[in-house]
Amino acid sequence: MTHIFHRNCQITPPEISRGKGVYLYDSADKKYFDGSGGAAVSCLGHGDVMVTRAIKNQLDKVAFAHTGFFTSAPAESLASKLIENAPTGMEKVYIVSSGSEAMESTLKLARQYFLETGEPSRHKVIARRQSYHGNTLGALATGGNMWRRKPFAPLMIETSHIAPCYEYRDRKNRETAQEYGLRVANELEAEILRLGSENVMAFVAEPVVGATAGALPPVPGYFKRIREICDRYGVLLILDEVMCGMGRTGTLFASEQENITPDIIAIAKGLGAGYQPIGAMLCTGKIHAAIESGSGFFQHGHTYLAHPTASAAALAVLERLVDDGLVQRSFEMGEKLQSALQNAFGQHPNIGDIRGRGLFRALEFVSDRDTKTPFSPDAVIAKKLKKATFEAGLICYPMGGTIDGKAGDHLLLAPPFIIEDHHIDEIITKLSTAFKTVF
Repeated sequence: MTHIFHRNCQITPPEISRGKGVYLYDSADKKYFDGSGGAAVSCLGHGDVMVTRAIKNQLDKVAFAHTGFFTSAPAESLASKLIENAPTGMEKVYIVSSGSEAMESTLKLARQYFLETGEPSRHKVIARRQSYHGNTLGALATGGNMWRRKPFAPLMIETSHIAPCYEYRDRKNRETAQEYGLRVANELEAEILRLGSENVMAFVAEPVVGATAGALPPVPGYFKRIREICDRYGVLLILDEVMCGMGRTGTLFASEQENITPDIIAIAKGLGAGYQPIGAMLCTGKIHAAIESGSGFFQHGHTYLAHPTASAAALAVLERLVDDGLVQRSFEMGEKLQSALQNAFGQHPNIGDIRGRGLFRALEFVSDRDTKTPFSPDAVIAKKLKKATFEAGLICYPMGGTIDGKAGDHLLLAPPFIIEDHHIDEIITKLSTAFKTVF
């Protein structure tokens, strides 16, 4: 008998006992390789001494102080280090407790910015199909994950969705990657004009799409064109790096690889590496100045904003990522993981695409490689893969509905940055076992 309201009310999961390095152990002492970091969270693995020490040291001083009365040294230092390493133009950090909170903050800030600058008609948000931006109502409405959206659609704000940048599925045979990228990016301009540019507040996108489409990177030039369109029509560019940021794709901020600066960025997951619940929103000095010189008050907030203990943990995580070279390690080990996946499964009859950046990789499954035909949703491939990999002692992130919310399946890998070569071998071995079971 349990009084926990579990995610799946029909299943009680095994009880976690301990974690060490890249492994988790349940109460029966079964060992699991944490191949997805939960949901791309545990970038440092489990039991990092520096992070746990930082948490304990902060608890000895003060665990919590409300930001309506105080700031704190950990929060100030965390913000400074983030800006020191952020894309040029980012100047301010708003620290929250989750990725969904970070995304809600981006939407509210964008709206208030236009109120402060005398453009109150700007309220519409454009995002992409097959995106995911969080589970609170504003973030869920912005995302393009149809399965998650559908039950709550009557409660949501109206948003527009254009095509994702999904080269494997959507690039035409005679198109170059650059031509394809421009074609799908130009859908943004068409949608802005359809809605009326004076009404459009922001375009929201994940630089590398995470859970819904599976480590889906853009083609070269796509985001450069997106930035040009936003600039032309005065639309704010909000990048959701909750899953793909903080070194996960091989650079601290995923947008670094696109050579653009957004107006607002949301981060979380790897920021706290699972040691404390934390997220953050970063914005340009221009946006902050509009609030500062206008009403002077951001009309938004949560109880645990800039929580001192969570901030101390995140600062220690950031120091490990930046100062100890773990972001670079994510890139290097990611290249090795990609090569190993290609060598092992590149010709598998049911694997159509192996993609991603850094230690953020995915395999997309098909019933026919030549036609790229997905499995029927009735085959519940993702569900079967989750069960088979878990039984094999591998935690990963399978998901269905990859193509349109119904059809398609992929499996996401996001292991800790501390993995060694032999851990990659372990991933391949355990995936092979699961694939033999499922296919």
